[in-house]
Amino acid sequence: MSYHDLVKSKADETDIRSYLAEGKQVAVTFRIPENLRDSAKEAAELRGMSFSAFMRMCMMSELSKPNQ
Repeated sequence: MSYHDLVKSKADETDIRSYLAEGKQVAVTFRIPENLRDSAKEAAELRGMSFSAFMRMCMMSELSKPNQ
């Protein structure tokens, strides 16, 4: 089953989050403005987590929102 299949079948947030947390780790490189990166690093630090963990949390939050 893919993310698309989960969304199409109207899976609940728990099922979608579970799917997103599975799988092996892969390296990803993307370019963002320095101020955005620095702000995200600070926000992560305030939450007691790494920048990478913060980015994963943000993506999972966005991808598991109910369909609108």
